[in-house]
Amino acid sequence: MDNLKIYSQRDIDHLIIARDGETKLGERVSVYQHDEGASSSDRISVEGLRASSSKFVLLGIPEDIGVRANIGIAGAASMWRPSLVAFLNAQSNRFLNGKEVLVLGHFEIDEPEDSSIMGLRNKVAQIDELVYPVIEKIVAAGKIPIVIGGGHNNAYPIIKGTSLAHKSPIAVLNVDAHADLRELEGRHSGNGFSYALKENYLNNYFMYGLHQNYNNEAILNQIDTNPKLKAIFFDDILTGANFTDIVNEIGSVAGLEIDLDCVQNVLSSAETPSGFAVNDIRKLILTSAKQFSYLHISEGATRMLDGRVSRLTSKLVAYLVSDFVKAQRF
Repeated sequence: MDNLKIYSQRDIDHLIIARDGETKLGERVSVYQHDEGASSSDRISVEGLRASSSKFVLLGIPEDIGVRANIGIAGAASMWRPSLVAFLNAQSNRFLNGKEVLVLGHFEIDEPEDSSIMGLRNKVAQIDELVYPVIEKIVAAGKIPIVIGGGHNNAYPIIKGTSLAHKSPIAVLNVDAHADLRELEGRHSGNGFSYALKENYLNNYFMYGLHQNYNNEAILNQIDTNPKLKAIFFDDILTGANFTDIVNEIGSVAGLEIDLDCVQNVLSSAETPSGFAVNDIRKLILTSAKQFSYLHISEGATRMLDGRVSRLTSKLVAYLVSDFVKAQRF
């Protein structure tokens, strides 16, 4: 049965590689105080979250059902645990202590009995219903969610939960090769923003780094005709378009989406040889994080169903999470 696994300190301790004379982030992060047997999202309360002094809440959604529902290659489910291990084993020091972060846990999601495309899409809709109430509580408690996916389908419930907590639609900056504005044909990783727009949880959608080769004409027409949409293509960035051209328009409540398929040579179902360098994304986060109410990192993988593997994805995610926390503090 699908549920939220809430971590205890014991769960964290099992992931820490201790070394004499050093303190790791995992030895400083906090956990949500709950009964050891608790595993369901209904055990999470706004009051319980407010009781923590941590500003950030780290949460995993290790699934790739949404990617497969979009006719993509499975693998995104592999990103959460190695990324968490990499983050917890970074050094606790003057730059990042660890006390800033509460590690909440991860969603445990069963495979659907119906593995057809429509069966997968129906399952994604169920994942939406599982995720958004938890995000809503985190935001309502005054905390900042940091979500590690998982497929980009999870942008929709994160946007929904944030919007409901603020009682108004929000803005989103999506750093991505793809607009994810496909048709409302059943939920999948390619239409999270389409559903968020349709249901009025998203009022301004900014896209940065789209690839001309991989967004269809119908999506390009949407961008041209919908005043809620603004895009800067990666092809234009190569010839001088600037990040400040888009970031200055973002409102006071906004989410930051980083789809790792926009970063060159990072393992994902849509891996690319042409895209942002890792340090481009780190710089973007370090210089703009204070503008954002959440961070969602999606679509990366450490192991793909087709046999491709990379141990570097998890360390990249740990850098991005650390950068986001550091940039918000100062």
